[in-house]
Amino acid sequence: MEREKIDAALKEHVIPILRSMGFKGSPPHFRRNTGQQIDLITFQFDRHGGGFAIEVAVSPAEGVTMPWGEQIPPAHLHPNKRIRLGAVMGGDHWFRYDNKGNSTTRFADTAREVQPYLSGEASDHWAKGPSRTPKAHKCSTATVNRGVLLAPSA
Repeated sequence: MEREKIDAALKEHVIPILRSMGFKGSPPHFRRNTGQQIDLITFQFDRHGGGFAIEVAVSPAEGVTMPWGEQIPPAHLHPNKRIRLGAVMGGDHWFRYDNKGNSTTRFADTAREVQPYLSGEASDHWAKGPSRTPKAHKCSTATVNRGVLLAPSA
């Protein structure tokens, strides 16, 4: 029941902003192809409920070419390691609604807390762009590129 309420609050207060920024997709994954790069944003929900984290990444628009020649197309890039919005010095940050009591506005209030991070920290990260000389290497079945773990989708 709480998950449905936070989903509704995100749909009302966050997803329209993502759409206005040019993002496509549906929760939990959104992408924006700028022609120069692909900006990614992922919502990760606490399996025990009560909160969610938001992580962002960027990849080259053409995808990633592995040192051994394998091409990972943009549609198959899924960031497994990315920056977490609100995290300080590589720490952890969760947008929590379970610590706001039983307020009828706690879900909307939590969703609205996300908004400044989209225009601030997330936009700053995407503005840096992807590495134009990817330092990619095979890591099990995944790929590491500029500190972002990119795993091909199945």
